[in-house]
Amino acid sequence: MCIGIPGKIVAVGADIHQPARIEVCGVQRAVNIALVCEGEPAALVGQWVLVHVGFAMSLLDEQEARETLEALRSMQLVGLELEEMKQDGARRALD
Repeated sequence: MCIGIPGKIVAVGADIHQPARIEVCGVQRAVNIALVCEGEPAALVGQWVLVHVGFAMSLLDEQEARETLEALRSMQLVGLELEEMKQDGARRALD
């Protein structure tokens, strides 16, 4: 499954052909902003975008971005709990 991750644009280049920097949960990475930039790249600094495979796919409002990040964190916790249950089941089968 492929998902998009919300990130906040923290820096941009001089034009859309230069990668921008986004921050997701304290981690920064380079992304292509050509799909979301309609004017000057500098206008995107501080904006939230949905990032997929290194491309900013769409603009998000801050509330939507934060809710999506929280949902992703919750899914991670559920995944960890399921993994623990699997491990417990495997241990019990060996007993």
